[in-house]
Amino acid sequence: MKRVFSDNDLKNLLEEKFLQYNKPDFIDSDPIQIPHRFTKKEDIEISAFLTSIISWGNRKMIINNADKMMKIMGNSPYDFIINSTEKNINSISFVHRTFNSEDFKFFILSLKNLYINHGGLEESFPVNKGDRWIFESIIKFKNLFFSIDHLKRTKKHISDPSKRSACKRINMFLRWMVRKDLNGIDFGIWNSISPSVLSCPLDTHTLSVANKLKLINRKQNDIKTLKQLDNKLRSFDSNDPVKYDFALFGLGVNK
Repeated sequence: MKRVFSDNDLKNLLEEKFLQYNKPDFIDSDPIQIPHRFTKKEDIEISAFLTSIISWGNRKMIINNADKMMKIMGNSPYDFIINSTEKNINSISFVHRTFNSEDFKFFILSLKNLYINHGGLEESFPVNKGDRWIFESIIKFKNLFFSIDHLKRTKKHISDPSKRSACKRINMFLRWMVRKDLNGIDFGIWNSISPSVLSCPLDTHTLSVANKLKLINRKQNDIKTLKQLDNKLRSFDSNDPVKYDFALFGLGVNK
């Protein structure tokens, strides 16, 4: 007979695994190592954003290609974005799966627009007081990000909650920026968003483990499943629910 876990059992398990995997050596094998190279806020958030955008597929490949992006920008992403010339941008050659040079060029131009005209990345994720979810903020960000001329194909690289996407990569980026982490893995350099409204980055590993633990009863990787998981994790810790991403991901990767 399979054991049925109570909510208290599940919370204790997730707390135990969070403490096990939320350690500084996590950085060494994760794409979050890229923004950890920087100390300036703008460099951290830009490198984190670009790294998160290409975070699908093999982790080693993600890290290698994010490293290439940083080298293209002279390992000074904010300075490059603000001061790069048309010639600098047009000379870019880059590809990560379906994210190519044209996409990267647009992302640089759009980030430049955000920093010069809209207060930067943090200000581009507006959250209203009393919001329970981060989804409206993501929609507003995407609309602003693509408010300058762009190729239609490039829009696919930022997911849209209004189209039922679970927005794994953007939610991971927001976890990195917002969550205050005592062990220094997540940066917690954004204060305009409460960690309580963040959503778990739902990928293959977290979805599989969440199903096995009966935290959710859906197998589709979509916003409906994400809300179900979010609500369960918030019942365990309403202030910092996405800390359990470490537990779910770690359990998935390490079987």
